[in-house]
Order: sequence, then C-alpha cells, then structure tokens
Amino acid sequence: MNDRQPSTLVATSASAWSLPRAEARISIGFSPGQVRITAILTVAVCALLLWAAGLRVDPFAHSNIPYYAVLALGPALRAWCLRDARRWSLVLADIVEYYTLFMAMALVGAVSSYPIAAMSDGFADAGLQRVDELLQFDWLAWYRLVAAHRTLQLLGIAAYQSIFLTPALLLGWFALTGQRREAHRFLAAFGIAAVMTLAVYSQMPAVGPFSYLWHGPIPYMPVSELWQPDLIPQLRAHTLTVVDVGQLRGLVSAPSFHAASATLYIAAAQRCGPLRWWLTAIPCAMLLSTPVEGTHYLIDLILGAGIALIAWFFATLLMRRRVRKALAAG
Repeated sequence: MNDRQPSTLVATSASAWSLPRAEARISIGFSPGQVRITAILTVAVCALLLWAAGLRVDPFAHSNIPYYAVLALGPALRAWCLRDARRWSLVLADIVEYYTLFMAMALVGAVSSYPIAAMSDGFADAGLQRVDELLQFDWLAWYRLVAAHRTLQLLGIAAYQSIFLTPALLLGWFALTGQRREAHRFLAAFGIAAVMTLAVYSQMPAVGPFSYLWHGPIPYMPVSELWQPDLIPQLRAHTLTVVDVGQLRGLVSAPSFHAASATLYIAAAQRCGPLRWWLTAIPCAMLLSTPVEGTHYLIDLILGAGIALIAWFFATLLMRRRVRKALAAG
C-alpha cells in the first residue's frame, strides 16, 4: 500500500515534521512489496480454509457493497493524496493505508473463524471452566452483578465496542506524527495475534460461559449474545454453507481476541504522547467488560493477553530487521 521508497520516507519525514536525523527511522515501515505479498497470502489462506470446509462467500451479496466501496475508493484516494504531496495529503494517505490494512485483517480473520469452527470437533468448556475455578473466578457472580445494574451494562457495552475506536485513534495518531514504523509494528502484531488466536481456537472451540453455565430466564443479554451454540453446530453439519460478511458473528471463545487486541492497544499507546493515558484507559475498560459482554472465561483473557505479548515481540523483531535493512540501503 505504500508506494514511497524508504529513502523518500525519511526525507519527507525530516522536512515535513522537522525531526532530527536520529529520529528519521520512525518513518520507515514495511515495503510495498512486503505488504502486498502478505495480503495476497492471507487472502489465499482464507480462501483455502473456506474451500476445505465446504464454505463460500457470496460475492454478489448486498452486504459486500461497503467492503467493495472501501477497496475501490481507498486506493484511489490514497493515490490522489500522494500526488498532491502536501503535508495533510500525506497524512491522509497514511490514514487510508493504515485503516484499510486494519479493516482487511479484521475482516479476513473473522471470515476465517467460520471454516475453522466448521472443521473443529467437540467443545472445551468443561476444561476452561475448571481452570477458572482454580483461578477462583466466578463468572456467574460477575454476570449477576452486571445484570442487576443498568449503568454497568451501558458502560460495559461502550467499553466492549471500543475495539474499533481505539485502533482508529492509534493509527490516526501515528499518521499525524509520521510514525510509520509504529503503525506497521502495531498492524503486524495485530495480524500475528489473529493467526495465533485462530490456531489455538481450532484446538479448543467453546460455546462460552454464558451458554455453558447459565440456565433459566435471561435477565440481560450481552453484546455477543449466544451465537456459538447455534452457529458452530450448523457449520459442522454443513447446514450453513454461505458466509455473509455483513453478518459475521464472533465465534472465538478461547483465546479472547478482545483481550489480545486490548493488550496490543495498550502496548501501542505508549508511543502516543499526550494520548497515551486515554488510549491505555480505554482498552483496560474493554478488558473489564469482556468476561460478560464477550461471554468469556477468565482463562480466555489470559490466553489472549499472552498471545498478544508474543505477537508484539515478533512484530518488534520484524520491524527492527526492516529498519536496519532500510537504513543500510539508504
């Protein structure tokens, strides 16, 4: 997505943002070729998973229109901004690039969870609940507390749904301040975490504590509702064969990708200057809301956070290697 060469990026950053040369490396990201190859491989793997599970995406569904619009308008807008070459045009070009990459990864990851669920076997809820008992975490008590207080419900809903607000703020800040390195490190970590989450999920599918533990009238329906016990058996029985990208539902219980995302957001927020505390507080609130609104066991959150830390470590190694090569060539 980035058509500017590393040397051009460094020069642009130094002139437009008046950065010392020692800090010019913050403008170095992955090369356009690396981004394109990764994108092509990711889509190919998703398509292969769909084929192996006997699933398909209807390319003519009306729900696809917003995604087609982004794919058509995003590159065109970015190309115009790069040609314009003014300061705010370059910032907008980076915003379009980062947002498009993030949206694409989130979409492909969500679609891929369907064939993985279809090819899975059994449910791991009994084991996950036993771990929670060892950790002395009472999910039912947590749920009853939220169900009894409307204020906690509203706060939990807002916090849980901030999973898309926080990265928009993070990536917008990185674009505004010319921190391409940090934006690409965050995006790489997000992608790695998604792959790791899906890999672990394939070995421990679950319906979640709400479906597994709660019996009787439902006083409060969390945001994630009760999709796993309905959709996963349909996918396994091949009674559901078309994935509607406009109606994707969260099927991954363990590890919690909300917990993984929140951990990555907190790590990335440390490079956001005056926004750091706000962009740390929001993901922390999201973590607190996830057991109920995401119907997750506590161990789901722990696994998700652990995956995020590993993903951040490898993304950092990849970015350091990329920066060294770019500076050496430049």
